[in-house]
Order: sequence, then structure tokens, then C-alpha cells
Amino acid sequence: MSGMAKQYDVLFRLLMLGDSGVGKTSMLRRFTDSEFESSYISTIGVDFKMKTLEIDGVKVRVQIWDTAGQERYKTITKQYYRRAQGIIFVYDITDESTFQHISKWVGDVDEFTPNQVQRVLVGNKSDEQPNRQVSLELGVKLANSYGMDFFETSASSNRNINESFTRVVELVLQAHKSDIDSLIGSLDEYLDRAALGGEPPSPQLDSSSQRTCAC
Repeated sequence: MSGMAKQYDVLFRLLMLGDSGVGKTSMLRRFTDSEFESSYISTIGVDFKMKTLEIDGVKVRVQIWDTAGQERYKTITKQYYRRAQGIIFVYDITDESTFQHISKWVGDVDEFTPNQVQRVLVGNKSDEQPNRQVSLELGVKLANSYGMDFFETSASSNRNINESFTRVVELVLQAHKSDIDSLIGSLDEYLDRAALGGEPPSPQLDSSSQRTCAC
């Protein structure tokens, strides 16, 4: 293998969906920056952060889009649906209305995203047990009805944050395994030939000499 180190093998885009105030930004900050602040200004439109994970020997660069939950930004948010390989639906266990609205978010995704998009359901703010309005059992039941994995998380106490994000990345990897194996093989061949001074193949690499999975 050549000395041209790969920063990552594939790039995935994840999308966080849920009502305003459920803690999507807090979850994302905890996952990407290991930070938590008790108060945030509501996201306007969309924002994103990046993180690199290594799963089963594959270096995955994850671009995570944090979307506004307010109705007035819904049109903007939908523009990002088709570009996502993974969706994280988030509700607040202390606010039953955010749980009830998950069906609306799922309906939007069914309408606007590819069939292969992977999904998990998250009930956030599990540290606020005295204020709980949605039971664990209801969360599990809803996730099962949609065929999703389920996590109760807390950005404040860092409960299940890494686990929930990592799981959706694992699901995307599994769904696109054959495509990813082919892309990584092409990239390795490209780097090896380039190091030997030969004519490298053209695996449609991006500007960072890595490959974006547009599966």
C-alpha cells in the first residue's frame, strides 16, 4: 500500500429530524464536540457538523445535518431529504406532542427520500425522569411499528449518544456494503498505482482523494 494516507473511505450524510426543542443540536454537539450547554438558540434552517468514525475497518466521514423543527422551515428542510443515507428521528420524552409528531416526520421521509435510507428513533432527555410524559414502552412500540432501532438518550448525561449515531452509520454501511467494497477497492488501486508512478484508474474521486457514497 502506498504512503498516501486516506483520511476516510466513504462519506455519508445523516439527517436529524424532529420538532423544535427536542434536543437535536445538543445531541449533535455532544457527539461531534463532546460538549453540552443547557441552553441553545433554535436552529435556523439547517446546520451541519462532521465526524470521522472507523467501523469494521472502514473509515467513515459522517456529515450530520441538524434541521430546524419549526413549520416555517419545513420547505428548506425537505430539500435535504433526498441527499441523506441515514435519518435520526428525535422526540422529547418530556413532551408527548413531539412523540405524536414523529408520524408526520416519518411520512415526510417516506415521501421525499430514497427507499434505502436507514432510520433510527431516539427519545431524548432521558435524564429528566420526573417530567417524563412518554414511557420507554411506548417508544419501543413505535420504533417496532416502523422497523427501526430505538434509543433513549440524554445529551446532558451523554447517555446513548455515541451508540445511537454509530448505529445508524452501521446500518448505512450494511445497506451499501457491496457498493462500499467496490469503492474502497478502486481507491486502493488508485493510490497503489499512483505511488508506483503508473497510470492510475479513474474511480471518480472527489477533491480530497476520497469517495462520497452517493448510493
